[in-house]
Amino acid sequence: MFSAGILTISDKGFRGEREDLSGPEIRRLLASLPAEVEVYEVIPDEEEIIVRKLTEYADEKGLDLILTTGGTGLSPRDVTPEATRRVLDREVPGITEAMRAEGMKITPTAMLSRAAAGIRHRSLIINLPGSPRAVRENLMVVLPALKHALEKTQGDPADCGNLPRGN
Repeated sequence: MFSAGILTISDKGFRGEREDLSGPEIRRLLASLPAEVEVYEVIPDEEEIIVRKLTEYADEKGLDLILTTGGTGLSPRDVTPEATRRVLDREVPGITEAMRAEGMKITPTAMLSRAAAGIRHRSLIINLPGSPRAVRENLMVVLPALKHALEKTQGDPADCGNLPRGN
């Protein structure tokens, strides 16, 4: 069982002006991992707050997986990728490349995602879009590789060459 944290980044959600539907959708989808969501919060689109929460989740709580939702687009207040990159030790660009590539099959606006993904210590951090539908579409791309990614992030020494291949 992996430990997970969900961080919804939304000014309106933080102020109680909009119900967060994306965070609960992430929780539902993580049940197949298996992962236990240990912490879930809604915070405003403020870079310093995002940096502080990601650092807390990785360093103090030691979570295996941290998923953010929101703040990955082109709006002036969308600062999630910048905050995430500030805390990462190493980026894992293939995760966001795969999400964007699959998203382009559904909508051309997927190319506008600035999401980031990477590792801080032994925590894997992935930015997801803000809508429940986009969360579902993007997380479904990542889920098949997520267990292996988390095992490797935690230091699993097993070789990767014997993993099953897709069709």
